[in-house]
Amino acid sequence: MKVIEICNELTKVISPTRIYVNEPMKKYTSFKVGGNADLLIKVKDVKELMYAIKIADKYYLPVTIIGNGSNILVRDNGITGIVIKIEFDNMEIDKQKDFAIVTVGAGVKLMKLAQLLLNEGISGFEFASGIPGTIGGAVKMNAGAYGTEMKDIVISTKCLELNKNSKPIRKNNIDDIEITEPGSNIDENNIIELNNKEQEFRYRNSIFSDKRYIVLETKLKLPYGNKEDIKAKMEELNKSRKEKQPDLPSAGSTFKRGDDFITAKLIDECGLKGYAIGGAQVSEKHAGFIVNTGDATAQDIIDLIDYVKKVVYEKTGKTIELEVEILGE
Repeated sequence: MKVIEICNELTKVISPTRIYVNEPMKKYTSFKVGGNADLLIKVKDVKELMYAIKIADKYYLPVTIIGNGSNILVRDNGITGIVIKIEFDNMEIDKQKDFAIVTVGAGVKLMKLAQLLLNEGISGFEFASGIPGTIGGAVKMNAGAYGTEMKDIVISTKCLELNKNSKPIRKNNIDDIEITEPGSNIDENNIIELNNKEQEFRYRNSIFSDKRYIVLETKLKLPYGNKEDIKAKMEELNKSRKEKQPDLPSAGSTFKRGDDFITAKLIDECGLKGYAIGGAQVSEKHAGFIVNTGDATAQDIIDLIDYVKKVVYEKTGKTIELEVEILGE
């Protein structure tokens, strides 16, 4: 079987304990739904990431990059090829006179970083302390809350630029693939650093959503603050989240905010709060969230998304856009 050959090659650089065959993606997403990935690999550094991509290119397998899985929905038929879970956990603080420069790996969870910054008396990151994602995902989607976004604190981001001619061909079965040599020539020369402007931040989007870049690490510029004030603000914001947001599995806000309307308000006014298809439901607590009530399939969620978009357009003339990324077959 080709899958055994691929795994044997991967283990030359990556520990076999971090290589999974036919792995359920529902274990890696906050929606708790989705089919299996042909292969899932957890990578700890850039060397492992580049090697995994080279092997994928050699076997003409598509690559899907994930972080904490908190803003994605995986279809029920799963994901063809190799899913790479970024687990870069490096964190470094350079304390300068008036501010701190924080360098953080793409796999670091926002909540973990927020706690570290609190302990160091560094402010400006409180807004992200309750967001259940990683730095890589937060930069990619320009995550934000309570009036602050990543674009306001990011100085620069180091990323891996995939080869323009590296376009794996999708196959129906992993054993149908044809081996090609020598595979991708991706190396350290593909690592580039983009300043804030070059990242083209906009509402819940950035250059990383449009181009073949993988976020590796980000530098943040943050002011100092009083630890008690930072802690109080984090607790206040997290309390607000718990009061307003559902505690059932979801991927956060399902839809983007409109230019001239609040999407959750429109959905509520259309009488859709609590509406369900299968195990998927428009949250009764916050109409901007679609939740998994316990036995939802990915198709239930997709069908409900489509229904909500259709009803809102028919009743208001407004087109609402999806914030969650849908992956898979």
